[in-house]
Amino acid sequence: MARSSKSEPIWSDAQLIKAVAASRSWRGVSRELGLDVTSAGPVQAIRHRVTQLGLDTSHFTGQRTWSDAKLAQAAPQARSWSGLLAALDVKSTSRAYQNRVRAHAVHLGLDLSHLDDRAWELACQPRPEPALANLRDAATMLAACWFSLCGFGSAIPVEPAIYDLLVSMPDGIKRVQVKTTTYYGKSGWQVVVGRRPYSEGNRKGLVPYDPELIDWFFIVDGELAMYLIPAEIIAGRVGILLRTYTRYIVGNASGLMASKAA
Repeated sequence: MARSSKSEPIWSDAQLIKAVAASRSWRGVSRELGLDVTSAGPVQAIRHRVTQLGLDTSHFTGQRTWSDAKLAQAAPQARSWSGLLAALDVKSTSRAYQNRVRAHAVHLGLDLSHLDDRAWELACQPRPEPALANLRDAATMLAACWFSLCGFGSAIPVEPAIYDLLVSMPDGIKRVQVKTTTYYGKSGWQVVVGRRPYSEGNRKGLVPYDPELIDWFFIVDGELAMYLIPAEIIAGRVGILLRTYTRYIVGNASGLMASKAA
């Protein structure tokens, strides 16, 4: 026979076994035995006797919605944190809740090292999506990548210059100006190939690039077709219609937008 304290009623092992089986927490056991659930003394006595009797408490959940037994069953089968939480019917995707599950796994001696933390984190984050709104910022790197694939080294000027890239080609260093367009008019893609003079407020009209200062134009349109046009071909112009320069197309990077269409 055991008693939780001198002031509490006596409970038998049979009553304890029945209470443990019917409960989901230590307080629940105390409640089943008619003990004071706000007192730590009875719970300590119950824990001690349960250990002595070797009773199974793996079904206890406390304030959790899953039991240790369920965690022990799901952990070896899961391949990611998202998969484990789903198996436990957990709606929360917070790092704090993941740490809570990890703590219980350590207590139970479960190995969670096989779970893919990165996959779980990515599942909780918005998927990156390429957008044409970023084309202007990306175009110089697209140009540098294309030249690199051709076996030509390129460099971006440290200080502002009239060109965007310097490319080392077999016949010397070439100065490349990179332009983009996302404007498709009635006659096709239209691109501005002029520049504004360096002046206060930058309010003056467009002027053509001097072909003595630029060797090539690398242009990317809204479908990510890439053009490499000699500067002298469009000398004196501040805007062109790309459909008249299709012979200068050197590639297409539209595959970078594939996830957008998927």
